[in-house]
Amino acid sequence: MPEGHTLHRLAGALDAAFAGAAPHVTSPQGRFAEGAALLDGTLLERSWAHGKLLFVDFEEGRTLYVHLGLIGKWFVLPVAEAHRETGPPVVGEVRLRIEDGAHVADLRGPMACQVVDEQEVDRLVARQGPDPLQPDDGTAADAAYRRISRSGKSLAELLMDQTVVAGVGNIYRCEVLWRHRLHPLRPGRSLKRASWQLVWDDLVRLMPWGVRTGTIITLDDVLEDTVAALGRGETPVVPREFAVYQRTGMPCLRCGATVRHKVVAGRNLFWCGNCQRRT
Repeated sequence: MPEGHTLHRLAGALDAAFAGAAPHVTSPQGRFAEGAALLDGTLLERSWAHGKLLFVDFEEGRTLYVHLGLIGKWFVLPVAEAHRETGPPVVGEVRLRIEDGAHVADLRGPMACQVVDEQEVDRLVARQGPDPLQPDDGTAADAAYRRISRSGKSLAELLMDQTVVAGVGNIYRCEVLWRHRLHPLRPGRSLKRASWQLVWDDLVRLMPWGVRTGTIITLDDVLEDTVAALGRGETPVVPREFAVYQRTGMPCLRCGATVRHKVVAGRNLFWCGNCQRRT
C-alpha cells in the first residue's frame, strides 16, 4: 500500500494539472458513473491528503475521496498533441478519468472512490491519527503519544495503525525504529515521551523528502547526497537503499549484526538483532 508521501505527492500533481479549472470527469469503467456526473465540468478547487487518504475538493461542497488500498493506482500525465482533441485512449479498467485537454489523470483499482460532503470529510479525517506531513500547531506528537502510551501493542503495530499516526507505512516504520534503536516488539506503554518526540521529529524531517523526490529516503548519507544535488541545480538520482527493510540475514549498516525478520499483524517486519535490543 502506498505510504503517505505518495498521496501528498499525487495531490500536488493533481493540483498542478487541474486546480482552478473545470475538467471533464468520467468513469470509463462505469462503476463511478453517477459520482463522475456530479463532478463533471465543475470547478476543481484543490487536492490534498491526510495520511493515506486523498481528497479533491470541487465547488458546491463536493469532495472526491479516494483510498488507493493495496492495488489502486492513479497516474497524472500530460496529453500528447495527437490526443488533444479526442483524449488519450483508455487502457485497462479505469474507474475515474479527469482530463482537460492538456492533462489526464486515470484512477484504477482503488479501495474507495466516492463523492462526499464536508461533514463526511471531517469524519474521515477525525478517524485518523496526526499526519507528519500536515502543518502542526504543536499538538500532533502529543496526540499520537497519548494512544501509544496507553497501549500494550508493539511499537511496530502502533506505527502502522493509521488511527495513531497517519501515513506511516512498512518502510518508514521499520527504518525509523532502526534509526532510534527501538525494538519493534517493545510495547507502546514502555516508550518514554522524549523517545517518541525524537521518532516523531524524524518522521517530520524525512517524509517531506519522499514527497519531493518520490522515493523514501531514510539513510543520512543518501539524504546528504540528495540535498547536495538539489543545491547544484541537478535532479537527484535517489537509490532505493534502506538500513533494515527487506534486508533479512544481511549485516546491519550500523553495527554489522544480522538483520532479522518476523511477520507481525500480517506484515513483514525487519530489525537489527543487536542495536535494536529489547532493553
